[in-house]
Amino acid sequence: MGSKRVSVKAILADVDLRRKLMVSTIQATQSREGIDTTPEQAARAYYVVSEGERATFLNLRPFAKGAVDQRQEEFAKAVTNPGLGYEAGIRFDVARRDFTTLEGAPLVYAQVGVLGPLVRENTRLDPMWASVRGGMNSTESDRFVRYRWEPSPTSKRRWVRYSKGGDFARFYSDLDLVFDWTEDGREFRAIVKTKYGSESRFVKSPEFYFRRGLTWTEKSSLGFSARILEEGAIFNVAGPAAFPRVPTDEWYLLGILNSSLIAFSTWALSGRNYGASYVAAVPVAKPSAVARARVEAIAQSIFEQKAKWDTGSETSSRFTVPWVLQKLLLDGAASIPEQIAAVLAFEKSEECQLRDNYSLLNAEVFHIYGIPKSTQAQVLEVLGTRPLEILWSQMEGKSVEQKHIEHVWRLLSYVVKSVIETDDDGIVSFGAVNGEAPLADRVRHKLALLFPTRDTNHVEVEIVNELKKTVKGYRKCASLEEWLDNVFFDYHCELYKSRPIFWHIASAQGTSRFAFGALVHYHRFDKNRMAKLRANYLRDAIEEFRREAGLADKAGRSDDRLELQAKVEESQALDKKLQFIQEGHHEGAGGGERDYRILPPWKERGERPKGWDPDIDDGVKVNIEPFEKAGVLRVGKVT
Repeated sequence: MGSKRVSVKAILADVDLRRKLMVSTIQATQSREGIDTTPEQAARAYYVVSEGERATFLNLRPFAKGAVDQRQEEFAKAVTNPGLGYEAGIRFDVARRDFTTLEGAPLVYAQVGVLGPLVRENTRLDPMWASVRGGMNSTESDRFVRYRWEPSPTSKRRWVRYSKGGDFARFYSDLDLVFDWTEDGREFRAIVKTKYGSESRFVKSPEFYFRRGLTWTEKSSLGFSARILEEGAIFNVAGPAAFPRVPTDEWYLLGILNSSLIAFSTWALSGRNYGASYVAAVPVAKPSAVARARVEAIAQSIFEQKAKWDTGSETSSRFTVPWVLQKLLLDGAASIPEQIAAVLAFEKSEECQLRDNYSLLNAEVFHIYGIPKSTQAQVLEVLGTRPLEILWSQMEGKSVEQKHIEHVWRLLSYVVKSVIETDDDGIVSFGAVNGEAPLADRVRHKLALLFPTRDTNHVEVEIVNELKKTVKGYRKCASLEEWLDNVFFDYHCELYKSRPIFWHIASAQGTSRFAFGALVHYHRFDKNRMAKLRANYLRDAIEEFRREAGLADKAGRSDDRLELQAKVEESQALDKKLQFIQEGHHEGAGGGERDYRILPPWKERGERPKGWDPDIDDGVKVNIEPFEKAGVLRVGKVT
């Protein structure tokens, strides 16, 4: 028979077991000397010798509930009979020296007994394992910070990735933001020095900028969560970072920092504020080679699973094609519903594996730290319900039906994106004008290219059948045209976090049918494209409406003539609004109610554009404002 392995470290880490063994040993030793010693006296001697003076905390809150207040009675029991207090989870005896190791932390006193030994028996994250730093202080964000997709790919400015905390995310998270770091941040440095008298108060830890490390969200009600900070980014004070002293420690530290034990430690040390100074004090154990390898493998596996899934998210820097177009389980002959069902099954399977791996990680970390079962239970009870490992964070908590329709919308969004990006001038009309096919026909053509082995009509029928379903949070549409007319831009604004790069300019708002509409690519919509939109696309539509109105009049179709004449007037009204934007119309020095200028607040009057001549680097929020004021955007809201 094989012998069971005994972990001395686990025995020594079990404070209660160690106390019981030592107390009985002291009593036996004293008895041999002819000295009668009570358990309480032996326990006091144990603490003095092994841990020094101690403090006692009593959790009496549960006994204040109900008709009878039993706190005084339970207090007396726990004081006179410590053993009963320990077993009932009421009494906590803590070595006073542990308070010095945790000085400055807003402690929950009942947990000091668990956290104290962890801090005392293991090394700090900083300085032994990593350099932990808070980053740049936020200011002037409107001027220097953009979403990654806002600046033009041909921008002459140096837009670098920017880590600013963000949502709760363990192991992996994409960086949505970029920062203007032209000439090593010369403008930003000059501004903070002039306005606030100090550069160093805002540009903190620049020697660590652009280095690979680990980052997290400074403040979160969901707890501590660490992820990889990939090379090439500046980090903000709201997204502190740790830079391993030995690069090969990266995956081990990622696993340790995302464990339940460290979530407990960070909570006890700092509550909900995970600033650099608090996280620097996190205790990190030195593992055996085998245990280390297991933690590294699990952490890297979870990271890679999440990063791979992100290749299907349109706004991710890893994006390739939507999930339903990725060859996961089915070939090109599968129907749209079949392919979506396969993707949902794949997602569920991957999430099960993620959660199994995360459970294995927690078990491994508890083992490395020598945490006994009783203490593990206490740690997990204190943490309560923690966020589960998920792949698709944007759809957390959504139903299968909601995920199903989301996949359809994502597919259509990608198709529209492809149509606009491959268009010669970045202007795509909803109608057949300027010698070009309408948007809907071009979407159908793109679908045919994406599904070459399928009948295009069948593909469209499958998509429309999905659009017709009633799903909470999603507008029901009876046709592809209705989705393009009334849903796309609003959805695009939501997907791109109120910084859309494809703008739907239309002659009518709400959900009524518009006479003229076009999608324009923000990155290419300069003053020349504005002139082309009016002179070629819109004027061509107006002339076509006039010609058809004349034919209707000759044929005696008065209702048709009136409808077409209304389209002429509606399109002319749109043209007038676009003219105001093109000219930068305003009334007086203050601009008045009808002020259609581009007004970057950080630029002096003489530096601002004259009319519609946007600097793409000024960002969507500034440049789209004249269109919002003029009321020419179909739907969607930029905030």
